[in-house]
Amino acid sequence: MSIKSFLKLVEIRTKLASLMPFLLGSVYALYHFQRFNSINFILMFGSLFIFDMFTTALNNYLDYKRAVKKQGYNYEKHNAIVKYNLTETSVLITIVVLFSLATALGIVLFINTNIIVLLVGMLSFLVGICYSFGPVPISRTPLGEIFSGFFMGFVILFLATFVHIYDLDIITLSFENFKLYFYMDIVELLYIFLLSLITMCGIANIMLANNICDIEDDIENRRYTLPIYIGKERALWIFRAIYYFAFVDIIALVVLKIIPIVCIIAMITFIPVNKHIKLFYEKQTKKDTFDLSVKNFLMMSASITLLVFITWLVGLVVK
Repeated sequence: MSIKSFLKLVEIRTKLASLMPFLLGSVYALYHFQRFNSINFILMFGSLFIFDMFTTALNNYLDYKRAVKKQGYNYEKHNAIVKYNLTETSVLITIVVLFSLATALGIVLFINTNIIVLLVGMLSFLVGICYSFGPVPISRTPLGEIFSGFFMGFVILFLATFVHIYDLDIITLSFENFKLYFYMDIVELLYIFLLSLITMCGIANIMLANNICDIEDDIENRRYTLPIYIGKERALWIFRAIYYFAFVDIIALVVLKIIPIVCIIAMITFIPVNKHIKLFYEKQTKKDTFDLSVKNFLMMSASITLLVFITWLVGLVVK
């Protein structure tokens, strides 16, 4: 397997979808808690990045195996196994190696932190596998957008924050004298959740755009996604509404002082995002307009991440 075919198999260009919540969570830990653990940052980055490649490779392999429609862009060009004539053995070996590396780094991260990271990490790994694998994969149901949005948008951001502040006890779990103790700081967790709505909305819409573009192919391949259940028109309406909700969330975050007031500048991205929404309404194809959802996500999340980081940096210099 060449480097080019490997990068296509894991769809390397889509990895920013998981890295943006990771970066935003890390920057939030810097800004809000004034904490940053470089070792945990590197360990989580490695585990997250490799596991994301694993789930994508697994999804592409299973799509290849289950495909009923074996012609067209999605099968002949979009799937690396067909495009580069990869052997099933080489693909399966790649999948196993990626999973092993991600798991190993995850275990080291748990050893460096606490049980919360292990439990949340295990649940995330399980959902990541179930998204593509099993008798009824999540990706082939109307729940794909909800699961991907929540786990990639919120859970990744939460863990990215938590690995820096695990010793501050915003959430703890312990077992003493046959008693299980659980504690969480509801306010701090609510702040993290509200912040994650930006990435949750963006990632959910990437999945929704993908499923809207694939309606015809998905029907043939027996993938009964949300747009198939509710119809293209309603799916497009939800696509627009989710973005608008995300911008309302940005305003709420600034008003509640969860993020600095300078982040209101990120509202400027509403102009290009709204333009992209209109373009997607006109034409929905994987080849021509799907990437608009990725661009929207990157603009919104990257602008907030950068503005929060700059605010922290300015505060550090002023001190």
